[in-house]
Amino acid sequence: MIELSPEVVIPLLVWGTLVGLDLVSVPQAMISRPLVAGTVAGWLAGDVHTGVRVGVVFELFALDVLPVGAVRYPDYGPATVASVALGAGSYWQLSLGLSVALGLVLAMLGGWTLQLVRRSNARAIQSRAAALAAGESSAIRRLQYGGLLRDACRGFTLTLLGILLAIVLKENARLDEQTHLALTLVAIGSSLAAAANGAFRSSGRSARFKWLAAGAGAGVLLAVLA
Repeated sequence: MIELSPEVVIPLLVWGTLVGLDLVSVPQAMISRPLVAGTVAGWLAGDVHTGVRVGVVFELFALDVLPVGAVRYPDYGPATVASVALGAGSYWQLSLGLSVALGLVLAMLGGWTLQLVRRSNARAIQSRAAALAAGESSAIRRLQYGGLLRDACRGFTLTLLGILLAIVLKENARLDEQTHLALTLVAIGSSLAAAANGAFRSSGRSARFKWLAAGAGAGVLLAVLA
């Protein structure tokens, strides 16, 4: 088991903050995708394999999300970072389920914090409506920097909360082996179901559904032959 020392926690906090910013603010370079966030977090924690596994599971969950407009959706970025912190250095069969459970709670909390940031940004715009109407560039800059700061604080707080919970769970979670295995199976099954639901919903009844069915069939055949 990898100890969550300050040398590990501080880089994870920085990475989680950047991941949180990337979702809607800057640089929007797709580092908020769970697979990327988890892999880098695993590298920072000294366990890349756990980072990839956790990232893949949350990437499957994220495939069921359609972030359009002001819809509320989970924030899987910082949640993935915290989940990797919990599972790093442990046997994945016994840690993946609990790590994913922690991440799902944080992801839902992250979706709620996104709404708070949006409301705060809206209030800031309303308070500077006169300056914006007058075309003051300084007001625009203050709004931009303020929005970035609020989003950065959101990502930092989510990551910090997740890592603190990971530390508590590492030290106090006492589940038997069968329970750990059951949680892992549930996590994997739920992520696959979420990805399938997203794929079927987006494909609809058009020709894309035929391609989806063909691809799924080819994948199953290759898995059997391999």
